[in-house]
This record gives sequence, structure tokens and C-alpha cells, in this order.
Amino acid sequence: PLQTKAKTCSRISPAGDSAPQVSTSQSNSDFSHPVYKEIALANGHINRMSLKELRNKLAELQLDTRGVKDVMKKRLKSHYKKQKLMQSAAEGGPTDTYYDYICVVDFEATCEEDNPSDFHHEIIEFPMVLINTHTLEIVDSFQEYVKPELNPNLSDFCVKLTGITQKMVDKADLFPAVLERVVAWLQERELGTKYKYAILTDGAWDMSKFLNIQCQISRIRYPQFAKKWINIRKSYGNFYKVPRTQTKLSTMLENLGLKYEGRPHSGLDDSHNIARIAIRMLRDGCQLRVNERMHAGQLLSVPSTAPVEGAPAPHGPRSKD
Repeated sequence: PLQTKAKTCSRISPAGDSAPQVSTSQSNSDFSHPVYKEIALANGHINRMSLKELRNKLAELQLDTRGVKDVMKKRLKSHYKKQKLMQSAAEGGPTDTYYDYICVVDFEATCEEDNPSDFHHEIIEFPMVLINTHTLEIVDSFQEYVKPELNPNLSDFCVKLTGITQKMVDKADLFPAVLERVVAWLQERELGTKYKYAILTDGAWDMSKFLNIQCQISRIRYPQFAKKWINIRKSYGNFYKVPRTQTKLSTMLENLGLKYEGRPHSGLDDSHNIARIAIRMLRDGCQLRVNERMHAGQLLSVPSTAPVEGAPAPHGPRSKD
């Protein structure tokens, strides 16, 4: 998948391994407060712990004991850092309640076994799974199939991969009508008006490629509410300090000690599993933040120093003409 080089997620997390870097506007203390020394000492101790010691300590603290060694280390460091910052009156260590909701989107699109370079992927499933960041629960979901217009007949490869049949897309509406119902669904839940929210995807392709191409095909403007999103692969890689090669959906689940639930490449099931990873990361102390955006049709990185803001209130599809 299309990836960009800039690193984001969070060094602003309350779970950084050492005293975090901070902009001068945040505090004059420059993290010289003794609490940060305590955190650094605790981190050093955790780094020297064996797998068995980590698991025992997590169990003793009634924390999750699943996942690979690096994940368990991060979980324990995060716990101690949060605890120490709460005990101390020092500024910093905000809890992750900036977004009230995170909306996971994982499109399925038309595909061939060997996609020719000029192949236009069209969205055939639009799923969304909504996470409440305060309760750390999946609270709602949306799913609709979409009728493709350029290549209305699905390839056998596409049917086998996604489980989406020709009959399903034949009965479905074209993309603009589905997008209208997506917007209504988001509006009914008062996202972007009463509640702050952000879109989250597994990689950059959903927005920068599939949605971008689909809007061109449907002759509508790219929706404003989807112009910035959280790419969970980047957030996961930066938070648990693992290389990009370890941020595939199946690998992320496995490293967190989770099993895939449902059918791989069903957009709704993929979204549900991505949401489970996001919830685990939030529990482990990661502050999920927008880290990618679209500007003038180009995919760009959002640096972790950028001011945090939620997605705007959604509006119905607007014609390009």
C-alpha cells in the first residue's frame, strides 16, 4: 500500500519510552520535574524484565496479559507513566478523550487478479464501525453495498476475495446515493456537531486511492469530512516501535494476542477487527491522532506537532460541475 515516510502517532502519547519531546508552549518545566526521572527509571526496569516477569506483573496489576513481549512492555510502561503523572501535579499526560468517537472505514473495491495499471477500482462495500473512546466499546456500525458503474460485472477473483456477489451489487445503489446515506448516518449520531470524531483506516489506500478514484468516477467532490484520517498502521508502528512490515492487519492482531473475527476481506468484518486493534491501543495508552490527509488530490502526512482537530460535520455529496 501507498505509504509516506513521516512518522506520527504518538510521541504525544502518555506512553513514550522516555521523557517526551514537547513544544515550549505546553510547559515551562521542560520535563525537568522529578516525576519524569521516575518514569525513565521505571522504563529502564521494564526493559530488563523477562517475558514471564512481564506477564506476572501485568496479571498482578489486573492488566491484559496477551500479546508479544514488545506489546506487553509498552502496556506496562504506559500504565506506570499514567499512574505517576496522575499522582504528580505535573502538567502533561492528558487522557485520550480528544475525539469522542472514532469511525473505522475499510472499503472493498472491484479488483482483478492482476490489476492492469489503468484499472479503476470502484467501491463496492461501504462499511463503518463506530468506537466510543470514553467507554472503549464498539457502539454502532453501518454497511451498504455499492453498484459499480465503469465495470458493473465483478471478476471471479473479486467475488472469491471479498465474498461480495454479483447479485449483491446489482441490487445496490450507485455511490452518490450510498454516500448520502453515510452522511445521514453520521449526522444522526451528531458527529462533528455535538461530538468530536475522526475517521480511522488500515493504511492510506482507502481514502487516498479508493475514495479519491470513486469521487472522480461519480463526478462528485471529495467529501470534506474524509480529508484527514488516522492511518492505524502508522500509529501502531510508532507506538509499539515495530517496522512497517509488521503492521499488516493479521500481524497487528497476532502481536496483540487477538484472533481475527469473521471473514477476511469482508469490509464490515475487517472494520470490526481494525476497531478491536484501535481499542487495544487506546487501552495501552496510545493517543490516536490524525496522521494523514488529502490535499489537492495528493496524499500528505500530518505531523504530530499539528494542532489536533476533529473531522468537520459531514455534508451530502456535491457535484463537481
